Parts: sequence; structure tokens; C-alpha cells
Amino acid sequence: MYVKLNLAALAQTKPREYAIRFLFGGVVTVVTGLIADKFGPAVGGLFLAFPAIFPATATLVAAHEREKKYAAGIDGTARGRDAAALEARGAAFGAIGLAAFAAIVWRLLPDHPAPAVLIAAAVAWLAVSILLWRLRQILR
Repeated sequence: MYVKLNLAALAQTKPREYAIRFLFGGVVTVVTGLIADKFGPAVGGLFLAFPAIFPATATLVAAHEREKKYAAGIDGTARGRDAAALEARGAAFGAIGLAAFAAIVWRLLPDHPAPAVLIAAAVAWLAVSILLWRLRQILR
């Protein structure tokens, strides 16, 4: 499977699904704010790395795959589970890329201009995420 942009998927997503993602992301953000308020910004910042809409997205991806297979007369439970697992793997690789982003900002920001640091960090995030995805394909 290759990483690709599929704009048609935006039209296939129901408004209810966007609402679920928005609500879940808001709840995670509020909980992160409460943690930061109680334990300080350093601890709260750790929770900001949690992909806020991932649990809702994984659940919806699994449901979509099951529904597609069910419409074809096939039990889609395994396919839904596999699709959610693939989504989780991508989220994990993105989170590792985010750690690279954070490390670059942390080390370079005090001594370099912010726009240059943010661009370098974004490139590092993208490169690490894609590299991990490619390694997964090679090592499979």
C-alpha cells in the first residue's frame, strides 16, 4: 500500500463521522488541558502528542471496511481489523516523526530563527514518517 491523497474520501465521510472526530478531539484536548493545569505544562505537553482523533478514526475505518464487505455478502470483520491496524501503524510512524520534529525544535529554536527551525522540523517529520513506512515495506 502506498501513501496517497484521496480527496474523494472526503465526500464519502458522513457529517456524523466528522462530528464524532471533532467531539473526540475536543475531549482529548480538554483532558490534556486539565492534566497540564494539575501537573504543569511539561507533563501536559507529553499528552499533546497523543493523536486526538486516532481512536475515532480507527473505529470508523474498521466500520467502513466491515460495511463494504457486508454489502458484498462477505464477513468483513477481519478486513476491518486489518484496516484499523494499518491505520494504527501509520499513526505510530507519524508519532515517531513528531518526536523528530520536537527534538529539532527543542535543540535549534533558541539559537536560530523560528521559521527556519519550523521548516526543518516539518521536513524531518515528513522524512522520518515516510522512511519508517518504506522500511516497513522492505522488511515485510
